This record gives sequence, C-alpha cells and structure tokens, in this order.
Amino acid sequence: MSKRVSNRVAAIQMVSGHDIEANLAEAEKLLTEAAAEGASVAVLPENFAVLATSQMIDCGRREAGPEPIIRSFLAEQARKLGIWIVGGSMPVAKRPDGSEIGDRVRATCLVFDDQGREVARYDKIHLFDAMVEDAHGQYRESDTFEPGDQVVTVDTPAGKLGLAICYDLRFPELFRLLREQEVDWVCLPSAFTWQTGDAHWYPLIRARAIENQIWVVAPGQGGQNSERRRTYGHSLICDPWGRVVTEMGEGPGVVAAELDSDQVANLRTRMPVWEHRRLKG
Repeated sequence: MSKRVSNRVAAIQMVSGHDIEANLAEAEKLLTEAAAEGASVAVLPENFAVLATSQMIDCGRREAGPEPIIRSFLAEQARKLGIWIVGGSMPVAKRPDGSEIGDRVRATCLVFDDQGREVARYDKIHLFDAMVEDAHGQYRESDTFEPGDQVVTVDTPAGKLGLAICYDLRFPELFRLLREQEVDWVCLPSAFTWQTGDAHWYPLIRARAIENQIWVVAPGQGGQNSERRRTYGHSLICDPWGRVVTEMGEGPGVVAAELDSDQVANLRTRMPVWEHRRLKG
C-alpha cells in the first residue's frame, strides 16, 4: 500500500475482554476502519490485546521471545494498511536493553511505521496502585509490572509524538519533559476506571494540552470489560487550546482528526508560555 502523507490521527476505542484472539480480531477491524477514514497514524488503547492480570506474565514472556503474537500482529497490520500504529500497551518481559525482568513485565507501548518496522518503545513509568470504589476495588499494577524509566518521543507523519500511558496523565512533569523535547502531540492509550474517568478524564487531558500547547490523542477502553471491571471510554482528541475536537462515549469505535501543526506553532508564538516560565527544574 502506498505511503500516507497526512496528519490525520485516529484514536481507537475498544472493550477488550479476556480472549486475546477476539481482542486482536476487533483491533484489526477498527484499524481497518481508521485507515479507511484516511488516518496516517492510529492509536490503540491500553491493554488492547491482553486485559486479564492473570495472562500478563505468560504473554509478556512470549512477546519478548522469538515468536511474539501481538508484536507480529501490529507489524503486519501496519504494513498491510500502510499506516503507522501506536500499539496501546502490552506486556513485555524484557527491558529495552534486552535484560530479563524476572517475575514481572513492563507495560509497553510499541510504535510501528507504515512498513511494519518497530520504531519506538515506551514503558509505562507511573503504575496505578490505588483503591477505587468499584466492583474491582483495589488496583496494584506494581505487583505485575515493573515501571519504565525513559521519556520517549518519535517523529511520525503527524508530527513529533510523545508517548505516555493512562496513569501517566496525572503526572504533569512527564508532559513538561515531553514538551521540552518539542513534541507536537502526545498520545495517551488508557483504560481509566469508570469512577476515575467520570471525575478526572476531561479536566486532566485539557490541562495537559493547555499547559504544554500540544495536541492530546487519548484512546481508551470503554465499556463492561468483565464482570468486575467497567472502563470509562470517551476516547477523544484535544487541541492545544484545550478544545475537544472529537470524542465518543462507550463501546468500540474510531474517532479521528487532523492535527494542525500550524495551530501549535501559532499558539506558541502568540502566547509563549514556555519562555515565560520563572520556576524551572
């Protein structure tokens, strides 16, 4: 397929369950829809292929080995559709330097170009260990995942991209570091709980976009994923002025928008907040 020269980006929302093959089939359908809508980059949600905690370790070891299922799927889809794919998150049992992790895995976001080549890797830095008033109750990602420690950017057809995952949204210092590296947009593959999403999803995303004068593309899990887990959804794309330019509610689907790089440059010129900072470091 011919290379796409477009700054149109798609955020893909899913309601992933515990069947990995079914999750990948749904992801393929939605990626195909994103490509048909003219997206040059499609961003999948957190845990798009593997949602169950009990599957993370075994899956992460397989993905770090010679016959990965999810990595191969993403490379194949990117090559077949001729688009860049930001692979939400998946478990990987090796660090970026190739060293073994042991009894945990990393929550890893891989980026594939339109030739199916893996061009970037980000490991989730901030892990969700919290009590939530839902049927699940307590979330302890650190029991399963080892935190990453690297800030990652990559040049894409839609501009320079900064990578973040879900709970990272609550830590503005990460976004400041990404802005320092002159990103045009940040993606935020997520699986927000319904309770935390209903309270904080919109204000946090808009704040990160406004503070850093960046686009934010935030695809999420959105629906009843299991008997005990309901995710918030409301996948959206927010512009550098803090306006939500496209969004959806719950259920699987695709939202897409053109990421106007001129809007970023003009806003930073008219309101140069980065140069006005008095407290740094």
